[in-house]
Amino acid sequence: MTTMLGVKYVIPSWTDSSQSANPGSLGDPFNVVVIGAGNVNFGSDEGPWNHSYRLEQKIGPRLKIVALVDPVFERAADVLQKKRASFVESAYRDTVMYKTIHEFASAMKPDQKPKLILIGCPSAYRGSDEPGRDLEIQVMKLFPNSALFVEKPVASFEVSRAFAVANAINQSGVTCSVGYMLRYLKAVQMMKKIIRDNQLTVMATIARYACAYEAIVKPLWWDKELSGGPVIEQGTHFCDLSRYFGGDVDIPTVQAHSVQWNEAPGKLSRIGVDESKIPAENRIPRVTSANWKYKTGATGSLTHLVALQGTAYSCELEVYCDGYLLKLIDPYNEPILQVRRPGSDKDEIYTFKEDDPFLSEISAITDVIEKGQGAAEILSNFEDACKTYELTWAIRLASEKTHQTYNK
Repeated sequence: MTTMLGVKYVIPSWTDSSQSANPGSLGDPFNVVVIGAGNVNFGSDEGPWNHSYRLEQKIGPRLKIVALVDPVFERAADVLQKKRASFVESAYRDTVMYKTIHEFASAMKPDQKPKLILIGCPSAYRGSDEPGRDLEIQVMKLFPNSALFVEKPVASFEVSRAFAVANAINQSGVTCSVGYMLRYLKAVQMMKKIIRDNQLTVMATIARYACAYEAIVKPLWWDKELSGGPVIEQGTHFCDLSRYFGGDVDIPTVQAHSVQWNEAPGKLSRIGVDESKIPAENRIPRVTSANWKYKTGATGSLTHLVALQGTAYSCELEVYCDGYLLKLIDPYNEPILQVRRPGSDKDEIYTFKEDDPFLSEISAITDVIEKGQGAAEILSNFEDACKTYELTWAIRLASEKTHQTYNK
């Protein structure tokens, strides 16, 4: 089990001890239910994701985590111990652990009604209308007026069932955001503005995502039947960014190749889990290379690699238009945007210091909750996220098909 990060940060809105001790003086409590006590909600040394930290930043001392839902109480208790030993203690002081969302619903008091339900449990338990995997549908039945923030990917199984959940969310009218945070980057929004202001048409997108596998020590991640595989679970961010610029994908055009774990180029020397415990047929590919056509006629491509060691990822996205190259570099850490325009062969270079897209996506949904739909723009809804999910599955299936053919 990966150890959750301790609270080693400082948030200015919490520094006034009198406000932290009496958060009610700042306004009504902002009640949140957190589903999943794992890394994406509470942080780890694998990366910058940590939704609880962003909620603490955005909401300040008004934040009340009324329930933490996770079947593994040991993990949930570890999280709460660390939070309660820190300056954000008041947000977690009265948090109760539950194994299921139904247990919380049965025990909920009137003053615990959540404004937001943060869904960050493994995708194997959600994103479907099939009983046992229909978490979003159950949550909407139990808490029809609560907003949902759902971590990506939106599902792990049949694409059609994920779209059934999207339809249920649309019909309910519930506010829902999906965690494709890279859309919120200032660099990405600048790219969109350049395209919009110059009335450009995207010709092609080229994405490359190389992860640092040495730091990925969750056995689930290395089992594609549990995680979906590296494109579905991780490369999905760049599939989503590609779609954000290229539009809807003509799914039958998707083609892909892969390097599998048992091929010579796929031998890795510093895997942090015992891969021998994973069934051979479930072990993940080391490289996946895919291409497709967008419905606009433009082309797209993605290469995902499980290749680097250390902790830093290497990720880039290129968007081509007539006369323009927009190149996004290192979006997870210190984003750089290189722009080549007509009339010059030199790149304009833009940097974006301390831009936190995780905070931006949390800010958007909380502003909508508290101030209404016009207060902010949610850039990824569930239905649109399902289209990204559909693309990632198409890539996985295409790569597996070509590998089978190659091995004959």
